[in-house]
Amino acid sequence: MMTSKDNLIAEKSMAFAVRIVNLYKHLVETKREYVLSKQVLRAGTSIGANVREANSAQSKPDFIAKMSIALKECDETGYWLELLVKTEFLSEDEYNAIEADCREIFAVLTAILKSARSSPS
Repeated sequence: MMTSKDNLIAEKSMAFAVRIVNLYKHLVETKREYVLSKQVLRAGTSIGANVREANSAQSKPDFIAKMSIALKECDETGYWLELLVKTEFLSEDEYNAIEADCREIFAVLTAILKSARSSPS
């Protein structure tokens, strides 16, 4: 059930999770921010975890369900990133760099889900 797009999203979501972990460490160590940083850590790392689960799905509906959760977590991550920049825990440059990756992952997940939902079982 794994396609080249799925491999791409697995790689991108893992790289994004690493960036999110590093962002979390930065926020905690230098900004002393503990609440919002924990939220972005949870949501941002959950994307890749759900992609990994989807790639081991037992059925097409299971695959779609896991990828849908990954998409929702990606959207939530975008919310926390936006809140971090609006509360000045992230600079505009920091935000723009990581948010672009988040948007790209969202677009790839959306394309995967569209394809999975439209293809015959």
